[in-house]
Amino acid sequence: MPYGVIINSSSVLIGGIIGTLVGKYLSAEFKTQITYVFGLCSMAMGIFTLDEMQNMPAVVFAVVLGTGIGLVFKLGKWIDKAGMTMQKPVGSIFKNNFEHGMTNDEYISLLVTAIVLFCASGTGIYGALDAGMTGDHTILLSKSILDLFTAAIFAANIGYVISVIAVPQFIILILLFMLAQVIIPMTTPDMVADFRAAGAFLMIATGFRMVKLIEFPIADMIPAMVLAMPFSYLWTTWIIPLLN
Repeated sequence: MPYGVIINSSSVLIGGIIGTLVGKYLSAEFKTQITYVFGLCSMAMGIFTLDEMQNMPAVVFAVVLGTGIGLVFKLGKWIDKAGMTMQKPVGSIFKNNFEHGMTNDEYISLLVTAIVLFCASGTGIYGALDAGMTGDHTILLSKSILDLFTAAIFAANIGYVISVIAVPQFIILILLFMLAQVIIPMTTPDMVADFRAAGAFLMIATGFRMVKLIEFPIADMIPAMVLAMPFSYLWTTWIIPLLN
């Protein structure tokens, strides 16, 4: 059962409702400071998961080459465009009538950011695939806690529309969860461990972005998770025997 996916999407739904109801009582300083704490938690989750890495050269190569591929093909910009496309039906459900004191352009920009964050984040993609392959929902459950409060902060600014994002988020994550169950028979424990380590790099990078320290290209780093398991397999079956 995709418990992690269900709980993660529910956290966005509930967070959006709570944020809309209590947003007017939260100060700008509180919203900023709590976001920094979210970033710290994301980095801690990534560091903890890195301990599972089995083949460091393979994982590092996957992260570097995967990010390079993402940058060359401008994956981040394509994801932003998808967010803009998704914004139209989502935004039409709740018009820009929430008392947030921002222009319509600012409203759309924030909404697109939220759509990309919840529907195409590296941690979410990694968490859904990891849950499908290993049955371990820890990453998605931990992410759910962060998403609950993150959704509340977004909703405090633009209202109930944030809750609607839970629908496309659920669809994307459940498809990834199901895809992972097809992949798992073709993997080994070391390949899965290295995949999780590649995802950990994205979680740490996400944390740096959330605390506004370094703007890592998170969306462009997503191909690293695609390359992690093949590279892990090649490293253990071809490179190591050659070195020995």
